[in-house]
Amino acid sequence: MNQAQVTEAYETYQQKIGDRTPLYQVIAKEFNVNRALYPGSHIDVVPSQFIPHVIYVDSFKGAIHFFKELEAVQEMMNERKTYVEPCTITFFGQDYTNPLNIEPVDLIISQYAGFVGQATKQYLKTGGILLCNDSHGDATLTRFDEAFEFIGVIGDEYRIDRTGLDEYFQRTNKEAVKLEEVRRRMKGPAYKNRVENYLFRKK
Repeated sequence: MNQAQVTEAYETYQQKIGDRTPLYQVIAKEFNVNRALYPGSHIDVVPSQFIPHVIYVDSFKGAIHFFKELEAVQEMMNERKTYVEPCTITFFGQDYTNPLNIEPVDLIISQYAGFVGQATKQYLKTGGILLCNDSHGDATLTRFDEAFEFIGVIGDEYRIDRTGLDEYFQRTNKEAVKLEEVRRRMKGPAYKNRVENYLFRKK
């Protein structure tokens, strides 16, 4: 792929998944993120607009093909970045459950890619942030993981809400959450209150 094809592939994918720009922008600003890890990223490189160094991990052939043109990808994001530092992109074309030789990061991004938080939490620095949804139960497993503190949700208009957190992860039928069932089904339970994204801090 040349530069134009890289840009076209990127923009087409963004149209497919929806605009996550406000999501990554608010997280990067709120938590002063300089290094992030994005397992199961496919070609969603929007975080590089707001975060100087992002490590993308995906075993999907389409992602590997896209990142083969790493210089073109990096140049594209250099033109879009909102920070002074150079845009640095690292890509691992592998399953994110396999070991990664990386330094600790400030943020891990989990979006519709399985149990990312559980598989990669060792790469998150103490005090670092995990941004995740519950599409496959990742937020549920993290909520009941003693290694993490539940600190907020992303509410309407991409605002971080740190209040009323006890209202989340409460079953509609008042039954206890069965983590083994979540792991087996790879799906979060039905809750009274749900949001698209949850925030956790590593203890």
